[in-house]
Amino acid sequence: MNQAITLLKNLTVKLYKKNPYELKKIQGKTIDSRLNQIFICPVDKRHEELKFQESTDAILLGFEPEFEGDRVFALMVGLYTMIHKSYNSKCELFMLDYLDAQNLYNSARNIEIVVWRLKTRKKGNGQLFILTNSLKGEVQNLSYERIFGKIISLQDTMASIVSNRSGRIIKKVVQIAGMAFLPIGI
Repeated sequence: MNQAITLLKNLTVKLYKKNPYELKKIQGKTIDSRLNQIFICPVDKRHEELKFQESTDAILLGFEPEFEGDRVFALMVGLYTMIHKSYNSKCELFMLDYLDAQNLYNSARNIEIVVWRLKTRKKGNGQLFILTNSLKGEVQNLSYERIFGKIISLQDTMASIVSNRSGRIIKKVVQIAGMAFLPIGI
């Protein structure tokens, strides 16, 4: 869980550097202040600017054409709270804690959906909602792909470990592009 959070923090910084106009949408915010708002534990505060959404609902908000707020903030609050839920919304885990392998697996699939949406969802003017990787004519930068891949791998590995430990089978899901997010923590 700590490794995933560290990767999410790195991703947040990179996204704000690639999309500085998102940070400027809310007066007086800095990358550090946003990091402090996003990565709090326990996650007991929902953000009014995100219409009090969290997890996949906050992620979806960041891709809504009508949303005028900080899209990076919406995306990262959503990713963080989704992963946090996949670890039973706990700040610390102990050997005897029970985790649900399906929640971990579903969170990995949801991150894959996020990566697909980042590459394909565009504003009315044809620009991507949130820039990652590189644009046509730029030197190819796949560092975002690597970070997302590491987070997906961590979640899949944890799902496998928990599944083997508990003897429960993970229901594998075939995804269709644009498919709805899978539930976490029901």
